Amino acid sequence: MTWNFELIHGPLGRPLGGLAWDGAGMLASDLNNAAILRFDAAKKALTTWRKYTNRVNGIAFAADGALFACQEGSRRVIQMLPDGSSTATETQLDGCVHNFPRHITVDQHGHAWFSDSHHNIVASGPQLFPRLEHQSILRVGRGAKPRPHWHLERMTLDTLSPRGVALSPDEKTLYVADTDNRDGGVRELRAYPRQDDGTLGAPIVLHTFGADRRGVHRGIEGLCVDADGHIIACAGWKKSGPGPLIYVFAPSGAVIETHPLPADVPMNCAFGDSDLSSWYVTTEDGSLLRAQKTGQRGHQVFPQK
Repeated sequence: MTWNFELIHGPLGRPLGGLAWDGAGMLASDLNNAAILRFDAAKKALTTWRKYTNRVNGIAFAADGALFACQEGSRRVIQMLPDGSSTATETQLDGCVHNFPRHITVDQHGHAWFSDSHHNIVASGPQLFPRLEHQSILRVGRGAKPRPHWHLERMTLDTLSPRGVALSPDEKTLYVADTDNRDGGVRELRAYPRQDDGTLGAPIVLHTFGADRRGVHRGIEGLCVDADGHIIACAGWKKSGPGPLIYVFAPSGAVIETHPLPADVPMNCAFGDSDLSSWYVTTEDGSLLRAQKTGQRGHQVFPQK
């Protein structure tokens, strides 16, 4: 089975990040332009869906249709509501403002799991709040009625530079890309079991990226999961290793497939189109790619809740 990639938009010369399928179109975060773009798959037209987003990166829909968004420029996770307004979730962890939310996934109960990493671009406004000493996976959600306030929890204690996050179809496993592309940095795909009490157990390392005389092999940035539990991940770059690739991992960590990309430094990946049978990929140079499969073997996406 092969996938034929086509360039839908770009390159823009600036990064595109988070992706989310809204049922008829693919949303893509235009980070440095403070906007979210929307590609209408039926009309094959791209428009600006939301402006003034203050460097939103990862995006994910909840079951009620609200869009959770990692607003890196404000160091917070927000909900973008259908009426065009937005609301902020909890920003403080143990009395301190958390770091820069990067990628996000939402479970069936409406809790948003997001990677909270350091960033080399400062937040908007006065720099009043220092970064946390740790970089972790955090979870934000609302409490039960009659007090549905937002609450924020730290879920991982061992991550060093978390990036992509995704839940297995049964939501019993949280997949995390712990990625530091500097010399000596950790670049791993990890699987954390969800315990009965809601916490995460000790992870299993499913895959580790190496290095050679040309430099480190770039680790995973974005993740998604299909209905069969395969982990779809974007990683790699042209300057070292096997190049920019889409990886397909089994839940055991076995590499089932790899698919070369025609653009460098992939940032995120997601399923889309009417039957959710296509891959969409964003890249650091601002390319939006779509791949449609040819051949008999394919991946059935886990539908949004």
